[in-house]
Amino acid sequence: MTDRIFGVVGILLAIGFAFAAFAIEESFLSDAVGPKAFPLIIATILGLSSLAIVLKPDASPEWPSLGRLAEILAAAVVMVLYAELLPELGFIIATCFAAAYLTWRLGSGLLASVATGVGTSVGIYVIFHLVLGLSLARGPLGF
Repeated sequence: MTDRIFGVVGILLAIGFAFAAFAIEESFLSDAVGPKAFPLIIATILGLSSLAIVLKPDASPEWPSLGRLAEILAAAVVMVLYAELLPELGFIIATCFAAAYLTWRLGSGLLASVATGVGTSVGIYVIFHLVLGLSLARGPLGF
């Protein structure tokens, strides 16, 4: 029964996401696809996946323990903090902290997690900002 509840919540979330995507105003300078395409693709995939969960639930689902649920909640909090602090700290610093924490919780050692966070944030910055010329959030240090 919990799988079906989870699937229905996913379907409702997909519907809400689609309505939010349709509310995006298009500029006269947008490309042929427009800004609505990617969110609608995500909403479609989420809706179809959730429908599959509703129609064919697991016979005996196993939910994670309370400790694991707390870790999942902590990861979600880190992602919300990442979105909130990105304009304040800048892309490199915020991404470094988020990536380091998430890789640490996935089982990497502390030093390996810090190295992964730094490598990920600097690598993405180089590719997206320096190579592709895309604008990323600037922090107090100017990058």
